[in-house]
Amino acid sequence: MSTGSHAGRPKSWVAVTIIFAGFVVGGVGLTLGPNWTVFGVGAALIAIGGIVALAVDIMTDVIVDDPRA
Repeated sequence: MSTGSHAGRPKSWVAVTIIFAGFVVGGVGLTLGPNWTVFGVGAALIAIGGIVALAVDIMTDVIVDDPRA
């Protein structure tokens, strides 16, 4: 049985929160007309979140469990 956690590190959750905020802002921008400026801000937030995710090495949070017998 694995004792690792699937929760991730707080730094990784910051990156995910930035990406999620960008998704929300972009979605609001699309529903407001569409308002391309607001959508662009959301897209920029997503890109910034992606850069943060790479900087904190988010992929090392992945825990591979042992195969189930």
